[in-house]
Amino acid sequence: MDWHVYPALWCGVFGTWALVGYGRSLAGVTRAQRTVWTRGRIERVGEPRHGSSPEDGIAVVVSFQDPVTGEEFTVTNDGERGERISVAWTGREIGVHYPRGRPHAFRFAGHLSEGGRGLGRPTFALFLVYAGLVVAAAIDWGWPWALLGFCGPWALSGVYHLPGNIRDRKRRLGDLAAMAAVPGRVVAVLRSVTHDATDGTTWTSLMPVVAFTTLDGREVTAYCESGLPDPAGSRGLDVTVHYAPADPAVFVLDVEAERRSWKRDMAVNVVGVLVVAAAAVVGAVAL
Repeated sequence: MDWHVYPALWCGVFGTWALVGYGRSLAGVTRAQRTVWTRGRIERVGEPRHGSSPEDGIAVVVSFQDPVTGEEFTVTNDGERGERISVAWTGREIGVHYPRGRPHAFRFAGHLSEGGRGLGRPTFALFLVYAGLVVAAAIDWGWPWALLGFCGPWALSGVYHLPGNIRDRKRRLGDLAAMAAVPGRVVAVLRSVTHDATDGTTWTSLMPVVAFTTLDGREVTAYCESGLPDPAGSRGLDVTVHYAPADPAVFVLDVEAERRSWKRDMAVNVVGVLVVAAAAVVGAVAL
């Protein structure tokens, strides 16, 4: 059998998937378009139990209103309820979404933006079609087509987004300097243990939970993913929390370490764009 049948089949399957997905989006019947999004308000926050699993998230009581019927609901995040709540304070707004007409099947989201038009999967399918065509061209006409086909669009995308990424990093560095500093305390250390049945290996991950009060009186409970040198023994430790006054969910313990990290990210972005652009140029010259 001619090998061209395989990439043709690949492109045909994923091309059909993409067409169906875009058609469903135009018709307004994708899952994302049939999902109702609204704002929920945290009414009460529970303190995580020391040693419990971080997968549960911070226990909260949330109220929201169905925008279609106007009915009010007060719910908790027990069980599988979407994204875990890792930063909480009374009065914080979070996203709530559910299938149209089924508010009791609610899910939480840490952001307030809606889910879009459901184009993620068809767009990925379209990328797979493109990848299949590039692979076929590389096999037929030589490896430079692979470099040009893959690195060329990637380099163009990087060049397009790089100025915005640099501005964003600079803005974040400026936000660090504007953060307010308040005392905080590690109130619990959550523990997750994973066992590998094949070789008996055990992994343990720790998640400290810090509590602090903002300058305007908001009592924040949050997972602290970095900034503590000894997470295992940090329960009861007094720390200094630097947070963004407009959004206490944005906070750090070690400002200098965060500043160095964002500077490294900026450098990695620039180097990455240069590398893929150079690879695309090599492919074009070698044709």
